[in-house]
Amino acid sequence: MSYLGVGVSPGNVPVYHGTNLKVIDRRVRLTELVLRCLICGLSVLAAFLVGTDTETKEIFSIRKKARFTEMKALVFLVVANGISAAYSLVQAVRCVVSMVRGSVLFSKPLALAIFSGDQGLAYLNVAAVGAAAQSAAFAKLGQTQLQWMVICNMYGKFCNQVGEGIAVALLVCIFMVVLSCISAFGVFRLYGGKKAQNNSGW
Repeated sequence: MSYLGVGVSPGNVPVYHGTNLKVIDRRVRLTELVLRCLICGLSVLAAFLVGTDTETKEIFSIRKKARFTEMKALVFLVVANGISAAYSLVQAVRCVVSMVRGSVLFSKPLALAIFSGDQGLAYLNVAAVGAAAQSAAFAKLGQTQLQWMVICNMYGKFCNQVGEGIAVALLVCIFMVVLSCISAFGVFRLYGGKKAQNNSGW
């Protein structure tokens, strides 16, 4: 059914058509653009903080340099944020082009591809942050049962900067989850719109 240009899907979710659809899509696209720019910038910052973090200490006349490559979880975090930055940059350019052209996303395959990409990156970032946070906890607190010593007492600067990188990466995860919800809205809007049109024909 339709009332004042608003279609109602079987799940009672409003589906907008015509001019209203363009207004809603423009607002959603602007929010999406802001989020993608934030994700791109924060991902670069997180990768930079962790990837450039080093500290050298002399232990028993042996110079030992701590770097992110010593922990696979930190390598995973840097790679994941690098992928997120590149992906978000490409999607941000797509958003800008579509906003300049004034086009509305009507392609279901493209909407599904964007949704799948956003979902995949959200899972990737959550996994990377979780693994890095666990490794950081071991470095900060140690594990006596496994005879893992506390290393942050010796490499304080290194641990602090890694912690900052993980905190920034956590913000990326939150924004990715919000962005996934927006992508889901774009997909459900298209499929809901078709159902609403079919119901209005009855």
